[in-house]
Amino acid sequence: MSSMHRQQYLRRRTRWGYGWALWAAVLWGAWYVPGTAIWHETPLSGLSQGSPANFLMAAAVLTAFHACLVVVFQLFWLAALGKLADFFRTLWRFGGISKWYFLAAVMGGLLANFGSYLAMGYVGAVFAAVAGLLYPVVGATLARLWYRERIGRRAALGIAVIVLGGVAIYLPALLGELDTEGGARWLGYLGGALAALGWGMEGAIVGRAMDVTDPDCGVTIRYLAEALYWVLLILPALAWLTPLPVYRLAGELWAWRPLLYLAVGALSFAFCAVAWYKSFPLIGVGRGQAIGAFYAMFATLFTAAFTLNFPEWYFLIGLALVIAGGFVMVSDSERNVGAVRLVEEGA
Repeated sequence: MSSMHRQQYLRRRTRWGYGWALWAAVLWGAWYVPGTAIWHETPLSGLSQGSPANFLMAAAVLTAFHACLVVVFQLFWLAALGKLADFFRTLWRFGGISKWYFLAAVMGGLLANFGSYLAMGYVGAVFAAVAGLLYPVVGATLARLWYRERIGRRAALGIAVIVLGGVAIYLPALLGELDTEGGARWLGYLGGALAALGWGMEGAIVGRAMDVTDPDCGVTIRYLAEALYWVLLILPALAWLTPLPVYRLAGELWAWRPLLYLAVGALSFAFCAVAWYKSFPLIGVGRGQAIGAFYAMFATLFTAAFTLNFPEWYFLIGLALVIAGGFVMVSDSERNVGAVRLVEEGA
C-alpha cells in the first residue's frame, strides 16, 4: 500500500470513528428523557427521599431491567448482522478476551449505570448529567497510564473545552436546584461520582480487548455480564439479606407505562453503547469518550423538545464551547492521523 493510499485509509478510519462517537452522543442524550421520566411514574413516584434504602433498591431494580433489555436489543442487532456465532466464540474465550468485558460490566454497570439512575432519582437529571461529564477525563487518564494511548496537546485541550462546555450548559441550573432543594443529599451526589468514575474506567478497561474483538460482540458480552450480575447475584442478595420488597417492585414495573419508558431508554442506550464501542479502536478511548460527552448538548435539546422548557442564554455559551472542543480534537486527529497509541522504542 502506497503512502498516499495509507493516509487516505487512515483518514477514512478516523472520520468513521468520530461519526460513531457522535452517534453515541446523540443516543446517550436521548436516554436522559425516558431515564428521568420513569422516576415520575408509579410506583417510583411515591418513594420518600427520607428512606435512602428504598432509593437504592429502586435504582438497582431499574438498572437490572435496563441491562436485560439492552442485551435483548443487542442480540437482535447481532442476529441481523449474522454475528451470533462470533458472539458465542468470543464469550467462551474468557481468559483472554471476555474477562475484560465482565470487569467492564462491574465499572460501567454496577457503578456507572446504577449511579446515574440513583443520581437522576435522588438529586435530578441535571446533576446526573453534569457529574457524568467528567468521565472523559477519567477514561483518557487511565488509557494514557495503562496502555500508553497518545493524547496530544490539542486532544487534551479539546477534552478540557468539551467538559467546560458541558459544565456551562448544566451548572447554572444545578446551582438553582441546590438552592431550592436545600441540604446536601449525599446519596445522589455519590451516584453522580460513581457514574463519572465507572464510565471512564469502563472505556479504559475495554481498550484491552478492542484490538482483538469485534465491537458489536464485545459490547453485547459487556451488557450480558451486567445483566447476569444483577439478576443472579445482586437482586437475589438484596431480597434475601434485607426486608426490602425487591421482587414486588420489579413486578409493579411491568405496568405498561414504566415498561415503555424502560424499553425506549434501553433501545437508545443499546445502540449508544454499540456506537461508543465502535469508536474506541478507530480513534482511541480518550477521543471517543470526549466526543461522547456531546451528549450534554443533545440531552438538553431532547429535554427541551419533550418538556417545552427551552434552554437559557448560558446554553448557547456551553454549546459553543462543546462544538469548539470537538473541532480542536478533530484537528488533532488530522495532524496525527492513525497515531492512537505511543510506540515503545525498539518495538
